[in-house]
Amino acid sequence: MTESEAHEFELLTPDMIMDAVESCGYISDGRLLPLNSYENRVYQVGIEDEQPLIAKFYRPNRWSSDQIHEEHQFCFQLREQELPVVCPLLNSANESLHSHCDFKFSLYPRRGGLAPELDNLDNLFILGRLLGRFHGVGSVNKFASRPKLDIQTFGWQAYQYISEYFIPRELSPAYDSLLPDVLNKCQSILDNFGEINWIRVHGDCHSGNILWRDDNPHFVDFDDARMAPAVQDLWMLLSGDRHEQKAQIAELVEGYNEFNDFDPRELALIEVLRTLRIIHHSAWIGRRWNDPAFPQAFPWFDSARYWSDQILTLREQFSALDEPALEISP
Repeated sequence: MTESEAHEFELLTPDMIMDAVESCGYISDGRLLPLNSYENRVYQVGIEDEQPLIAKFYRPNRWSSDQIHEEHQFCFQLREQELPVVCPLLNSANESLHSHCDFKFSLYPRRGGLAPELDNLDNLFILGRLLGRFHGVGSVNKFASRPKLDIQTFGWQAYQYISEYFIPRELSPAYDSLLPDVLNKCQSILDNFGEINWIRVHGDCHSGNILWRDDNPHFVDFDDARMAPAVQDLWMLLSGDRHEQKAQIAELVEGYNEFNDFDPRELALIEVLRTLRIIHHSAWIGRRWNDPAFPQAFPWFDSARYWSDQILTLREQFSALDEPALEISP
């Protein structure tokens, strides 16, 4: 993130937020509640005589208008198939992406709910069924503008950025000797896997982006939607030891296969995808360190202790990449 972007978000005042919402035809009652979001700025805005709305202001220069439109169209296509996604609201001109004072923003209905209990196998079965239907829609077309989740951007570019700007000098030899080995092993697994079936996925499908209420989940925040293998939307729902994860993936895939055909070969990609997410997450924070919200939210990031722990985590991942893939018992 550049200094100018940080200053732009600082210019996003309460008055500007309410003016943006009112430019779409709503009348704000003056209530404004910042929500827990760092990548973008998200607010609950009170509306006179109506339910509050959620206003999402996109991080400047991250996604183009075309890429945001593709995210929205994917959500609308999912909703057309009666899938439980929270879509942006359309204005009278049938537009979902708006602009105010050079900020791109969208408005959403407010939805309540809690994160799902992922240790409940019945919940995983329900999520698997929904993801099977999601991916049925996601495989119909490809994103034209939004990128792939690939090793170059999530792995090599992220590593090079962190190595250049954030690794403490005393830890640099360990980090710079480990990361190429880790990424080369990931590449070897990808090469041995062969052709990947790239489809449109949610991309950030963890429990924090699922609202669960009365046994009915709703998926939110498609900001990271991109082209990826189907298993990208499944592996982040796993937790615990290998035995527990084996039971969890079995429930997810059983539900998934009621509506779609999951390729079990993709289980071999889980540790690769996990490794890339670990590396990319650090670079994601680092690239936004000039945004005042990030040092406040992640105060431990710019410390030797954090990077020492990261090196240990990545050494463990280096070993995990050699472990046999999870298997689903017939």
